[in-house]
Amino acid sequence: MCGIAGILSQSIDLREKRPMIENISKSLEMRGPDDRGEYITQSTALIHRRLAVIDPQRGSQPMRFGRYVIVYNGELYNTQEIRHSLILQGYHFDTHCDTEVVLKAYDKWKEKSVEMLNGIFAYAVYDTQDSSLFIARDRIGVKPLYYSQVKGIFAFASRIKSLLCIPQIRPVVDENGLNEIFMLGPAKTPGHAVFRDIKELLPAHYLIYKDEKITVKEYWTLDAYENRETVEEAVEHTHWLVKDSIERQLVSDVALATFLSGGLDSSIISKIASDRYKADGKILDTYSVDYTDNDIYFKKSLFQPNKDSDYIDLISEAIGSNHHNIVLDNSAVADALSDSAIARGVPGFADVDSSLLLFCKEVKKNFTVCLSGECADEIFGGYPWYHRKEILFEECFPWSRSTDVRRSILRDGFLKNGEEYMSNAYSRTVEKTSYLDGESALERRMREMFILNLNWFMQTLLSRKDVMSMESSLEVRVPFCDYRLVEYAYNLPWALKALEGREKGILRKAFENELPQEIVWRKKSPYPKTHNPVYFKRVCELAEQALRDRGCPLYDMLNIENVRKLMENPDALTEPWYGQLMRAPQVIAYIYQIYVWIQDYKVEFAL
Repeated sequence: MCGIAGILSQSIDLREKRPMIENISKSLEMRGPDDRGEYITQSTALIHRRLAVIDPQRGSQPMRFGRYVIVYNGELYNTQEIRHSLILQGYHFDTHCDTEVVLKAYDKWKEKSVEMLNGIFAYAVYDTQDSSLFIARDRIGVKPLYYSQVKGIFAFASRIKSLLCIPQIRPVVDENGLNEIFMLGPAKTPGHAVFRDIKELLPAHYLIYKDEKITVKEYWTLDAYENRETVEEAVEHTHWLVKDSIERQLVSDVALATFLSGGLDSSIISKIASDRYKADGKILDTYSVDYTDNDIYFKKSLFQPNKDSDYIDLISEAIGSNHHNIVLDNSAVADALSDSAIARGVPGFADVDSSLLLFCKEVKKNFTVCLSGECADEIFGGYPWYHRKEILFEECFPWSRSTDVRRSILRDGFLKNGEEYMSNAYSRTVEKTSYLDGESALERRMREMFILNLNWFMQTLLSRKDVMSMESSLEVRVPFCDYRLVEYAYNLPWALKALEGREKGILRKAFENELPQEIVWRKKSPYPKTHNPVYFKRVCELAEQALRDRGCPLYDMLNIENVRKLMENPDALTEPWYGQLMRAPQVIAYIYQIYVWIQDYKVEFAL
C-alpha cells in the first residue's frame, strides 16, 4: 500500500513549489515509508510514497509507460489474469508488481480498464500528451481518495491533511460539515469530507479532469438478480467465494499475519491462511487485542454477549497458529485519541480508532501485511438490527435511530435543520436500492438494509481500518470486501442468508466442518472495547480541555452542563450514539476528538 497525491494547475509553476510538494510528501510518509518519488513539470506534480509489499526491489513510482504516468495505492487480486491478457496483446513487463499491470491495462483499455480490476485501490494516471488526469477508486471503497478544485487548481490525495498542505485549499467547515459531525458522525455522507472545499471520490467511480473540467462516472453498481440455488448449492457457492477471496489475498513478498478475534469471520480467514501456510511448511502468526484488566470490568449486553478472550485460545490451538495477544494500557488508549483523530482528518470513532492505532503499531513491529475480517456482518446480516423487527422497518439509520443523545450535548437551537439533514441522507441512500419485481416487503427491506450498511456503517469501519493501519505503515486486507462476494451476498434470499434463523447463518453453515463448533455458532460480538474505569477517567480529564476553552469555537456549540452530567453519570445514556460501538465513554471521547481536530487543523467555520 502507499500514499498518493497530485496537483494540476495552469496558474502556478509547480517547479517553483518544492517546499509545498515536500510538505505533501511528508504528510504521506507513514503510508509509504519505504520509498518516495515525484513527477514534476510546470503544470503537474504527482507524488508517491511507497510501502513495498510486492516486488520490493522494483516497482518504484511514479511509473511511466509511453504517454502515461501513474501513482497507485492498492493491491490487485487478479494481477496474473490481467497480465496474461496483456501479454497476449503484445505487452512486456519489467516487474511483477501490480502497478505496472494497472498502468499498461490503462494504456490498452483506457477508462474501461478499471472494470477489469479486482482489488483494493486508488490511483491516478496522467496523460502527458493532452494534460488530462484519470483517477479511480475500488468498487467497495477500501482505499481512500479525496480531491479538490479551487482557484485554478485541481488536487487529489490519499489523505485530507495532504490536500490542506496546498494554501489555496482552506480548512473551512460550513453548516453541512457540522451536520456531518454532530448528526451523522462518525459516519459521513458518501462523497463528503466535512471540509467545504474537499470531496471524496465515491467508491466504484472514476474521475476525468481535462481543461479544468471534471467528469465523474460510476463504473459498477449492485443490481438485483434472482438466485435460484438450493441450500446446498448456496452453501457450496459461499464457501468457494470466501475461500477464493482469502487465498488471493495471501500473496505477499513480505511477512504476513492475520487478526484473530475468536469470532466467526476472523477465524475463517485464519483457518484458510493457516492451511495454506502449513502446505508450505510454515506457521501462521495471528494477533488479537485486549485491554488491561478488561476481564474484571466486562459487562454482558445485547450487542456484546461475550468476551473474545474466551474463544481466541480455542481457535488458535485448533488451527495451529503462533498467537500474540496485544494488551493495551487504558490510559494510552485515551491519550491516542488525539493522534487517531488527526490521522483520520475528521473526528473519528473514539477509542475504537485509537485502540486500533496502538494495536497496529504493535503488529507492525513484526509484520507488514495482515488480513482482517471486516465487512462480513454488513453483507451477511450479522448485526442485531437485521434481526430485530422493531428496528428493521424503521425509516432511519438503524445504528442512529434517535438524535436525542446528539441533541443533548448541543446548545439549544444549534443545527436546527440537523434532523432534516439526517433524514435526507437516509432517503437518498435507500432510493439507490435495486429490487426484483414481486419481492416481499421483507426481501425489499433487507436489500435496503444491505445498501445502508454497505454505504454507511461499512464505510466508517473501512476508513478506520485503512487510516489506523496505514498510520502504522501496516497494510490490512479485507477479503470479505471482494466485490464478487458482495454481489453474491446482495442477491442471497434472506432465508438462505439467515440460514437456521441465525445471523450470518449461511456463512456458519459453509464452514461448520472446518472450525470448532463453539466458534461456528458463537453469537456475534463486536470489536472489543475497554470497560475499565481508568479509561473513562482519563477521557474525562482530556475532555475538560474542550469544556474550559472558551476561545475554541466548539465551546459555543456544546451544552456544557449536559456534557458534564454525562461525564458524572455515564449509565444514564441508554441509547447508543452509534450502534454498539459508542456509548457514554465514547461520546465524551468523540467530543475531545472534535476539539483536537479543530485545534490541529485550524478549522475555520462558515456559518
